[in-house]
Amino acid sequence: MHILVVNDDGPPSLQSSPYVLSLVGALQSADHAVSVVLPHTQRSWISKAHIVGQPIRPTYYRPASSSSDDPTGLRHVDEGKTSQSPLQKGAGGEEWILIDSTPASCVQIGLFHYFKEKGPVDLVLSGPNYGRNTTAVFALSSGTIGGALEGAVCGKKSIALSYAFFDRNHTAEVIEGASRLSVKIIEKLVQGWGEGVQLYSVNVPLVADVGSAKIVYTKMLQNEWSSGSCFEAIEVPEEEDWGPEEGEERIRRAESGGQESLEKREKLAEESSGGEGVQERYKHMHFKWTPKFKDVYESVDRSGPGSDGWAVKEGQVSITPLRANFMHVDGFEGEFKL
Repeated sequence: MHILVVNDDGPPSLQSSPYVLSLVGALQSADHAVSVVLPHTQRSWISKAHIVGQPIRPTYYRPASSSSDDPTGLRHVDEGKTSQSPLQKGAGGEEWILIDSTPASCVQIGLFHYFKEKGPVDLVLSGPNYGRNTTAVFALSSGTIGGALEGAVCGKKSIALSYAFFDRNHTAEVIEGASRLSVKIIEKLVQGWGEGVQLYSVNVPLVADVGSAKIVYTKMLQNEWSSGSCFEAIEVPEEEDWGPEEGEERIRRAESGGQESLEKREKLAEESSGGEGVQERYKHMHFKWTPKFKDVYESVDRSGPGSDGWAVKEGQVSITPLRANFMHVDGFEGEFKL
């Protein structure tokens, strides 16, 4: 099979993308032709977005070869080398494409602009994600699932693969076990692709002896952010956030203050302090993305067996068949009258 691998975590990195080398190695060990296009940096939580208004510039990543002292033939994390220029024809060696865009753009560029010598792509494989992608609130924002959605709307069989960790201290052996199991699941899904399925979301727990874990079909749990904003507001003194132009403008305004009438200076002072008769100004804030994961975990606990979140919580592998659409609600027909 010719498999196009994309992700939303970027090139191999212990901090943000520790799984992709292992998965690519496992696919290659199973004799699949693997082509890789990744964002050049982490693009999590970006769903199926494309970035418009700027050209996309590729760079080229060259992973280390499997070493002879690695009995599995798999690679865990090696940060490899990046080049601004592609390998010359006949130079040999493996090369991945990195682009300064999103997982969905990786799919478009990988399908239509590279790897022609390998023949048509049989499967778009997005992942493995650094963490689970279970339940609707994760799935709707997931760049990993977004990559698979893009593959599906391009007419390709597509799988979003996520590795669900319960702590971050998993070993290379655990990761490689998850990769070997994932290859088996991917192969079986492709061989018996379900009628009407456009993509699958697969979540593999990072646990010891994952090869013996129960594998179940699941439904995606429909849930919501129920605890308020997913952003933390941080108040910032306005003067600490001046840009160069605003800072210069304020200096010039202060310089000219001595030439203004007393009445005008008092009015400016009142406005800047939000004084009487002036509409109160918004406080100056920065905002940090801090989703409240307890909303997800509590919804999983309430849902009981059958959902993707529940299966992963129980240490099982979840397989969720999906369609690549926002499906309408039946029962609303005819003219809408005011």
